[in-house]
Amino acid sequence: MKNSPRRYLLGGIFISILVITAVLGGLYLYGYRLMIHAVTPASTPGTSLEKKIICWVSPKDSNYIRQEPGKDSHGLDLVPVYAGGEAAPPAAASKEGRKIKYWVSPMDPGYVSDKPGKAPCGMDLVPVYEDAASVPTPTAAPKEGRKIKYWVSPMDPGYVSDKPGKAPCGMELVPVYEETGEAAAPGTIAVDPNTLQSMGVRTAKVETRELSRTIRAVGRVTYDEHRLATVTTKVTGWVDRLYTRVTGDPIRKGKPLLSIYSPELVSTQKEYLLALNNLKNLQKSSFPELGESAQRLLAASRQRLEYWDISPAQVDALEKTGHVKKDLTLTSPVNGIVIKRMVTQGQMVQAGAPLLEVVDLSTVWVEADIYEYELPWIKAGQQAAMTLTYLPGETFTGKVLYIYPMLSGTTRTAKVRLAFANPGSKLKPEMFAQVVIKSPLAQAAVAIPTEAVLDSGEKQIVFIALGKGRFEPKEVKLGIEGEDGWRQVVSGLKGGEEVVTSAQFLLDSESRIREAIAKMLKTPGTAAPGSMAPTTGKEVPAMPPGHKH
Repeated sequence: MKNSPRRYLLGGIFISILVITAVLGGLYLYGYRLMIHAVTPASTPGTSLEKKIICWVSPKDSNYIRQEPGKDSHGLDLVPVYAGGEAAPPAAASKEGRKIKYWVSPMDPGYVSDKPGKAPCGMDLVPVYEDAASVPTPTAAPKEGRKIKYWVSPMDPGYVSDKPGKAPCGMELVPVYEETGEAAAPGTIAVDPNTLQSMGVRTAKVETRELSRTIRAVGRVTYDEHRLATVTTKVTGWVDRLYTRVTGDPIRKGKPLLSIYSPELVSTQKEYLLALNNLKNLQKSSFPELGESAQRLLAASRQRLEYWDISPAQVDALEKTGHVKKDLTLTSPVNGIVIKRMVTQGQMVQAGAPLLEVVDLSTVWVEADIYEYELPWIKAGQQAAMTLTYLPGETFTGKVLYIYPMLSGTTRTAKVRLAFANPGSKLKPEMFAQVVIKSPLAQAAVAIPTEAVLDSGEKQIVFIALGKGRFEPKEVKLGIEGEDGWRQVVSGLKGGEEVVTSAQFLLDSESRIREAIAKMLKTPGTAAPGSMAPTTGKEVPAMPPGHKH
């Protein structure tokens, strides 16, 4: 009786362990059943547990894969492949007693095995039957008369053979046909219409049109150098009076600038009066030679004064009054604005020393910076328009005068000189302005969109659309680029042809592969790409089970 409580305790513990074990086992089985239902399609179609179909495959040729249901090239219904890795079992095919040759991945035909199982992608392998491999290979040209150029592996376009057979991956080689007419050019390719749509291929017409370009540049207003002048004196003396004392004062041609005292001018005035009196005395002489000599002396004295910029009016006044003046007045030789003053009143000046710098601002220059790629559009004499920020709504019209022959190494621009009229002196030197030059070509040119060109640096290629999915690469020589993305074609195209404007890189890669294959096939003794020796047309040994190409 003493051991009864212990027996009851042990019994209770044992029973509790059994109950807990049973509960855990039941929960495990229930969870496993839920998992099975989650991954297995429902027994009745149309439920939410149906598996998703990812593609459709031919029961007779596992290489024939499509994204939608339908029939294969042999007229058999395609078999669905589900996301869970299973393909619908080809029950009809198995009933016919066909023998399975090997098993292949539905997503990677290069993965082959000799028994059923899983592919690396997790999907079930699809059986390939012996009669699928025994489908007669088209060794002759088809009914439409096309000739087979060569045979290529569907999984490796670099593997080429001149005879039908099998590729190293175990798949049948696919024939590539020769095209006729324009498509026979080297590098010509043919693309399926559905593939063209998925690639996003677009085309545009080659047009004969007028090309123009609008050049926009920033310019700086500066002086017209033809209208710059420097006022100097040709004698040494002292400035007694300065009529223009402030920089920026306007002056007019013939108006007085300064009065100067010079001993040379005083002595020359006296010589002129003496020569004048001598002429008057000798005019009554009985020797004509003396009168002529006096006349020449008077003319030389007058010319000397004029060479020193003494005006004829001052010489006439000297002759009329007979009085020598201490200082004489120098007048302005030009119209304009004083931009620099180098003399003050009372200053002694040497002969030839600059006194004033004057510029006429009725016409100004504008120097604009033009990028080097825009220079072919700029010609001397072209019309130009200019606007300024501080004069909104006002446009000045001018023309191109000169294109400087040098280029700036830092900005890669060249300076272009333009001339503009300046009524009211609105345009002031050192102002910044916006210059617009519209430059059309002299005549219409053959042009294509810029995006149609594949430029390798050495040559430019475009793809011509020949129709029915055929494209031919063609080398062109391009000229200048106009507005709206159009480029001049100097040679290689004519108006009316159709060129590809998008997805050319995909077409170019395919064209290069075709061209390289054609060159290798024309070279005797050249091994086919993807093989170690020239092809003989014999079948390649089957791949070992489970090999991944």
